[in-house]
Amino acid sequence: MIKVTIDSGSGFCFGVVNAIESAERELNDASELLALGDLVHNNLEMERLKSLGLKTIEHIDFSNLKDCTVMLRAHGEPPSTYLLAQQNNIKIVDATCPVVLKLQRRIHQCYQDTKGKKTQLVIYGKKGHAEVNGLVGQTYGSAIVIESPEDLGQIDFKEDITLFSQTTKSLDGFGQIVEIINSRIQPGVQFKYYDTICRQVANRLPNIKQFASNHDWIYFVAGEKSSNGKMLFEECKKANPHSVFITQASEIVTPLPPEIHTVGVCGATSTPKWLMKEVAEKVKTMNAS
Repeated sequence: MIKVTIDSGSGFCFGVVNAIESAERELNDASELLALGDLVHNNLEMERLKSLGLKTIEHIDFSNLKDCTVMLRAHGEPPSTYLLAQQNNIKIVDATCPVVLKLQRRIHQCYQDTKGKKTQLVIYGKKGHAEVNGLVGQTYGSAIVIESPEDLGQIDFKEDITLFSQTTKSLDGFGQIVEIINSRIQPGVQFKYYDTICRQVANRLPNIKQFASNHDWIYFVAGEKSSNGKMLFEECKKANPHSVFITQASEIVTPLPPEIHTVGVCGATSTPKWLMKEVAEKVKTMNAS
């Protein structure tokens, strides 16, 4: 009999919980609620919210709205979104994660303090990611986004640099970027960097590696769009080569090899507990004999 364990440290982070609970509260009083972008990067959880009356819209839809209510997701939005809402009499239900909101304010203040100087504001993050778009918006599009060391050619190492990070990036990756910039910076150039990575995500790394190494097989459950999901899965894979990325229980179609005795189920900060439970039950059922 295979023993299946769900990682107690996996599942929604505070920011996602807050966004979903806010949506559910709004839907208690209305049959429909518009949300600007996916509240959570998990298709199945979004389907559940859709069944309650949540309707996802994109920025092009938002720009054509007037006199209505729209929820902003945990990832945050640039100042232009709030300005447009004010102009079009759109009531905002702001579910921006407090950690992201604090970072937005820091970046905006840094932009104001360095405006007119030659300081380069750099954000270590995923280009096009909703959170990163909101952060870049705090600099009115002037920030440089770095995804990997290969992108560092965008920086002028003869000019001052101030570095921030998307909240869900890895500490190791951020440290590598800092180290490379320090090695290439020209004498007399000022380099400031701020570790703005959310510890709710960062602290999961050592725990999830330990969890993965304690089992014969790992099912890592996350949405395909989840940025931290991809990062956490890579750590699982390093700790346990028998780690498989899935988005839902139906993707498990064959029993596990007979030498597998313990299975761990874990996930991202955007993975609901109910989904991990479904996966665990599927594993138990398929490997019952």
